[in-house]
Formats: sequence, structure tokens, C-alpha cells
Amino acid sequence: MERDFIISIDQGTTGTTVLVVDGGRTVRGRGYREFAQIYPRPGEVEHDPEAIWGSVTGALKDALAGVDPKRIAALGITNQRETTLLWERDGGRPVANAIVWQDRRTAPFCAALKAAGHERMVRERTGLVLDPYFSATKVRWLLDAITGLRTRAEAGEIAFGTVDSFLIWRLTGGKTHATDVTNASRTLLCDLRTRRFSDELCALFGVPVALLPEICPSAGRLGETRGVPGLPDGIPITGVAGDQQAALYGQDCTEAGDAKCTFGTGAFLLMNVGAEPRPSTHGLLTTVAWTLDVAGSGAGASTAYALEGSAFVAGALVQWLRDGLGIIASASEIEPLARSVPDSGGVTIVPALTGLGAPHWRAGARGLITGVTRGTTRAHLARAALEAIALQNVDLVTAMQADAGLPINNLRVDGGAAANDLLMEIQADLLGVQIFRPEMVESTALGAAKLAALGVGLPRVDAGGETARIRVFTPSMSAEARAAHLTRWSEAVARA
Repeated sequence: MERDFIISIDQGTTGTTVLVVDGGRTVRGRGYREFAQIYPRPGEVEHDPEAIWGSVTGALKDALAGVDPKRIAALGITNQRETTLLWERDGGRPVANAIVWQDRRTAPFCAALKAAGHERMVRERTGLVLDPYFSATKVRWLLDAITGLRTRAEAGEIAFGTVDSFLIWRLTGGKTHATDVTNASRTLLCDLRTRRFSDELCALFGVPVALLPEICPSAGRLGETRGVPGLPDGIPITGVAGDQQAALYGQDCTEAGDAKCTFGTGAFLLMNVGAEPRPSTHGLLTTVAWTLDVAGSGAGASTAYALEGSAFVAGALVQWLRDGLGIIASASEIEPLARSVPDSGGVTIVPALTGLGAPHWRAGARGLITGVTRGTTRAHLARAALEAIALQNVDLVTAMQADAGLPINNLRVDGGAAANDLLMEIQADLLGVQIFRPEMVESTALGAAKLAALGVGLPRVDAGGETARIRVFTPSMSAEARAAHLTRWSEAVARA
């Protein structure tokens, strides 16, 4: 029997999706499990690692129902990035909750490193900025906060990983401690050009080298399954990438200048800039897009880089309207409510609920709502929220075009919030470019499947027919109206 199915595990911030995909991109099985978010104090966000693992095994069980395991050729992983976990090498028990990428508790340490003059070196070596977003300061915080943990880490008893590394460890029964190059490039510990962990950076952040996983290609053999409930032993893990890089690959952004935006909890915009890293002077990040080690090709590994801009709050703003303000009962209500008014009535929302990310990088910024009058309704707030998500991306695209010296003539989109037609219409209007949305907006999971197929030597997943599956949103807003929106937005951001 032909082995032609790929399992794709998409471990996200609020839940895990598992797809079983065949070579024609048909989904043969699907599972999804949410898990709890933990907020110990304002600005702090944690996950229970066992809840993450439980969401993976639960979603796997659902996805594999009715699937012949003999047809499974390989497994791919894509994951929330920067989220930091530490666990015991003997037995695999987590030593603390995971500190999530949204967490801001290490802002004082980041500020101290900046004051000491380290920011330029860190940016040149890693392509990143000194911000609590990334993993290294989270690792240091855990080592300092838990009595005796640093000593155990230096003795080699403790393992560090981003979520991909933790899942690889669990999926292989503790046999493989590895990460892929895209996730490594988000830690503040990895040299962007050598794509290896740096002793100098580890010393700066106080992270013992003994904690670190092996860095592997995004497509290539990383390990084999062992002891996973409901999954046969021996399935090779051959594709791994952080969620945004996986979405870039899933959207076929394989040429320099290709760009995509994923609308999830946050909004993440990446542009492929080719085989050499492109430093940013406009507040963006330079990151590894992927390294491909094609099975059996004999061609060796090839690496692509990307410019990235991240807005910390996108879909999370809709969740806040639902859970925090009670303006809507479910996320799906946001579009019809926002469509019930022709505009936001002059209301502007700056969604700096966890600070401002690129290109501003203001950890101390806080959310702001301006322009509220006696005539403001919840419909105006709903429309202003969608505009806020889109306006953040205008800032990112403007910076990206300046850094890359390349225009973005269209933008490919994916993620759960990309299914919102009104948001896509607003995004096209405010950017002034066409928005391309594929039929399958789960580009993150698709990218992991494509990488896994490549890594195991299978033909590329869905090698054609993309054009017929794309919906195009074309801008209709006048240049004058667009300029007015952008002016009002800039003034509000300056006050946040």
C-alpha cells in the first residue's frame, strides 16, 4: 500500500489543529482541541505544557479516526513561536508553566540590556530586537525564579525548547531534543548567518549551553515517533517550522518579494527576501524563512530569509470585544455587526493590549479608543476593531517596502480571521493593493505538510491548481479617504 498521507500538527496559541493531508491537498482527517490560557498577573501569559500535549494527542485521535495508519508517510509540525518551555531530561516532566510569546514580564531586563548598550550587537547577530517577545529572556527569568533550577540546567539535567522542540521530544519518546532553524532564529540565541546557537549570546542572556536543542533543517529527518497514543511507532518527523514561516511556505511565497499575512491571535506579515538576510532599518525583524534539506536530492541544504513585522493583537482584539467587553457573544458576530454601519463613526482603536510590536516596539504602550461620542454604538466599535487590525498591517507593509526596496503589489492572506470578508475588504482599501485569499486558509498546517512531504522525498503537496482556488479582494477606497484614515490612525498611535 502506498504511503502518501502526511500528518500536520499545528500547535497554536489557543489550541491545536491536526490535519491528515494527501498529495492533492485533500484533508482526509481533522481534529481540534482548545486549552486554557493562564494569566497570573497583568502582562503575564502562561500555558500548562501538559495541556498543550493533551491538546495534541486529543486532536491526533480525532484526525486519525478512519485513517489507515499504513498510509502515513511522514509527520510535520508547526507551532506558536517564542513560547518557552523547560523540562527534565529524565522523564520529561515540565518544571514550570510555559511562558507564552505574548508575555511581557521580562521588559525590565530587556530595558537594562538596552541601557547597557547591547541592542546593536544583538540586532546585528540575530536580526531581532531586545524585546520580551523572544525566548532568551524568558529562559533567564525561569532559571532565576525557580530555586536550584540554574544549577540543574548547568549540570545538563534540564532541556529548553520552543513548542516544536517540546513536541518532538514527546513524539519521539524522549529520544530527540531538536528544533528547526526557523524556531531557533526566534530565540535571541541564534546567529542569523551561521544558523547556530552563539556562545556569546548565551552568555549575554545567562542561558547555559547545556539546555539547548540541536538545530535542524525545516525539511529533513528529525526523528521518529515512539509511544504516541494512537500513532504507529516509526513515522518520520520530516517537516518543522514556526507558524509564520510555515504559512509563508504554505502560501508558495518561494520567490524574493512574495509576501503573506497570517491573521490569527496576532497579525504576522512576512516577505521572502531570498538567500541572504536583509537587515531592517524600519523596525522590522530579519528571520530565517526556512532551510530545506531535500531527501535524496544530493543538492545539499538551501536557506531563504524573510523580513517580518508582527502585530501582537489581531484576532485577540475580537476575543477581547467578546470576553472583555461583552459587545459580541461569539467571534462570528463581528462581521455582520460591523457591516451594519457604513464606517466607524470616527472611532479609532489602537489595540496595544500587550504593547506595540513592529515597527514601533513600544512595550509600555497601552490600548486606546478615541473619537467616541454619544452617538457611538457597539457596531461602530466592531467596525473600528476591524479597521485597527488592518491599519496595523499598513504600518508593517510601509516599513517592509522601504527595507526590501521591493513593492508589494498584492498580499496573500491566511489564518482564521482571514475568513472575514469585511476585514479583507477593509485591508485591501487601506493598503491600496489586491488581497489574495486561498480556498484553504489553514496555510500554516498546509506549509508543515508541504515541508514534511519534501523532507521524506514525496512529490510536492498540491503542485498546481492554486489560481482557481483564490479569491481576490480589490480596493475601492479613494486615495483621499485612505489618507484621512491613516492620519487619524497615526495620531492615535502616537498617544497610545
